[in-house]
Amino acid sequence: MTSDTKEKFVWQWQQTHLVFLKEKALWLEEEKSLLVADTHFGKAGHFRKSGIPIPETVHDQDFRQLQQLIDTYKPLRCLFLGDLFHSEHNLSWEQLLQFVEFNDTVSFHLVKGNHDILPRRMYDNSCFRIHEDTLTLGKLLLTHEPLARVPKGFLNVCGHLHPGVVIQGKSRQRITLPCFFYRNNCLVLPAFGRFTGLMKISRETASCILVTTSDAVIPIKLNNKVG
Repeated sequence: MTSDTKEKFVWQWQQTHLVFLKEKALWLEEEKSLLVADTHFGKAGHFRKSGIPIPETVHDQDFRQLQQLIDTYKPLRCLFLGDLFHSEHNLSWEQLLQFVEFNDTVSFHLVKGNHDILPRRMYDNSCFRIHEDTLTLGKLLLTHEPLARVPKGFLNVCGHLHPGVVIQGKSRQRITLPCFFYRNNCLVLPAFGRFTGLMKISRETASCILVTTSDAVIPIKLNNKVG
């Protein structure tokens, strides 16, 4: 692994350059592909249906950030690693479709996750290319949940876990920050969506951990022998 700038971190895995972005996304240089996991668009509407008054604007910043990434990197493909949309249909689905149609030079793919439960016809009538389980990209196996076993020579890139790690400062100050973490040929991306939550992971369980903030990607544990 090698540091590039504070805003991103580059890891060469075999012949592939993985660029970890502070926006909680992954850029594949050779493939010209942008990877994000667990956007959970529509979650605010899902809560409102249950009587909890969450404003739809909680997703606006995620859309703006995704648009900024597309404008910056100009990907050929944008790959969502599951939980693109949070459960049942609501009006946020139409907003998402408008976003995709606006970016008509990008091919949008969805590797379905456990929350991607819309009727098949809705996916078929969209611009998304749907992958039920695994999308293979060279030596990368793209899934939503981590694979139980990763074949030798492959890297599993996934989401689902919403990983976060506790950072402790002076005077017993503690904060949990989203992170990328790697172990056993499996790289888990942080949840892209802001309205998600974090699952605390132990540093001892990972070979590499890279924390993301609004300003930087910060490696707090690295093992240069991985990959």
